[in-house]
Amino acid sequence: MATSYSFSACMLPELMSRQRAPSSFPGGAIGVKLVHLSSGMMKMWPTSIKNHGCRVRCCAVQTHSAHSFLSENKFQLDDVIEAQQFDRDILNAIFEVALDMEKIEKNSQGSQILNGYLMATLFYEPSTRTRLSFESAMKRLGGEVLTTENAREFSSAAKGETLEDTIRTVEGYSDIIVMRHFESGAAKRAAATAEIPVINAGDGPGQHPTQALLDVYTIEREIGKLDGINVALVGDLANGRTVRSLAYLLAKYKDVQIYFVSPDVVKMKDDIKDYLTSKGVAWEESSDLIEVASKCDVVYQTRIQKERFGERIDLYEEARGKYIVDKGVLNAMQKHAVVMHPLPRLDEITVDVDEDPRAAYFRQAKNGLYIRMALLKLLLLGW
Repeated sequence: MATSYSFSACMLPELMSRQRAPSSFPGGAIGVKLVHLSSGMMKMWPTSIKNHGCRVRCCAVQTHSAHSFLSENKFQLDDVIEAQQFDRDILNAIFEVALDMEKIEKNSQGSQILNGYLMATLFYEPSTRTRLSFESAMKRLGGEVLTTENAREFSSAAKGETLEDTIRTVEGYSDIIVMRHFESGAAKRAAATAEIPVINAGDGPGQHPTQALLDVYTIEREIGKLDGINVALVGDLANGRTVRSLAYLLAKYKDVQIYFVSPDVVKMKDDIKDYLTSKGVAWEESSDLIEVASKCDVVYQTRIQKERFGERIDLYEEARGKYIVDKGVLNAMQKHAVVMHPLPRLDEITVDVDEDPRAAYFRQAKNGLYIRMALLKLLLLGW
């Protein structure tokens, strides 16, 4: 007589513990696929039955989500290349998964949902937070990492190998590629070449979509809303890929006012201004940081990027130090407002600001871990 097993929601913890030892089920080995949803609930499907005398009946745990696409297990994006890929529904769902990832990170036992997966990090430009947070994210979910920290000098790129050839080679060793490159548009080229997911970890002065995701996630957690906020983008707006990607994402929300505060030589480029205008987002350029700071929920400071000026050090020196967030700016800010920065900082935020609870930049950096854990999970496993 065939044996029948019916799994219910109350058996989820037991099933999870038996996932790695399927032979412990009576009657033979049962493969069970557990799909984690952003709501924290899970659905189950049998994936294989190795003993024909065993019949499996899995009862799905019912969930109700505002995001209709969650019923389709697969993540909507094959790659993460630019901020324009996301809409509000996907952003909200990613943020829910990030909250789940925070719980995993705080659990000393961690997770093994990415056990058996390999992530390759290809960084052609220096990075501390982005590279380490991606590697930490992968390891905290049970995956492994193949890394090259300075691919521009210590890879075959130094011998003249094309980016496309590098990608074709590396994808043979890994399941997902995280890449930072010095050329704008390099991530699109990599994604067009690879048959595995590619995540843009910054492409020259182009975009940094995962930074923008963690920035918006941080704003929501710190301010409590994303609609109806005032945001000051300060510093190197011409070369800063973080502010470009953030502007694209802020345009998804209602009644957002953006202020651009920057030296003349590094003003925000017209393509971003035109995009915001086309989306009905109000923006304004100003030279008065104190006045703008008094109006804003978020003061988003950035460093002047010396590496983008080439031999024009005179222009760098002209821009550097013009806008500094210090105690004077804090005194002008509202009590609920926050100071953010993608880091690293030089002298554009004074160290005495760190002690103020409105200094959110280190909390912001930590949020990057949760967002990147969420993206790795979604790109490799789906919802």
